[in-house]
Amino acid sequence: MKRLVLAAAATLALMSGTSAQVLQEKNMPLGLALDIARESIAACAAQGYNVSVAVVDRAGVLRVALRADNAGPHTVDAARRKAFTSASTRAPTGAVAENVQKNPALAQLVAIDGFLVLGGGVPVKVGGETIGAVGIGGAPAPNLDEACAAAALAKVEAQLK
Repeated sequence: MKRLVLAAAATLALMSGTSAQVLQEKNMPLGLALDIARESIAACAAQGYNVSVAVVDRAGVLRVALRADNAGPHTVDAARRKAFTSASTRAPTGAVAENVQKNPALAQLVAIDGFLVLGGGVPVKVGGETIGAVGIGGAPAPNLDEACAAAALAKVEAQLK
């Protein structure tokens, strides 16, 4: 009991000493998410790929999902999971996949619920701050999904200032 009281007192002391400032963070607005999704579909369609696109906010919560005509049904979930993985890691999923292959200690990343360690997810950044991510599924290879995402982000670059 004495230990419990001491632990509670220590916790309260730590909490009272911290500065309680309101967090201010940038996040993915719906209009931008729609623009990124549309540009992603267009970039892939220009290459002849029927894909699905998901755009998530900084916490990995879905903002927009679009499935192109003739895109496979599995591509919707793949796109969402790639976007979630990219937002969570703040990195392109192709780089995450490479790191997992090179470092066996990272192999359990694939076990994280909602993760898909496969190229096609790209973080959306304003300055150095990740505000969300885009994930694409359905191109013939993961690097092609990622290339479409990069092309889409280049199209909306002016909105990311």
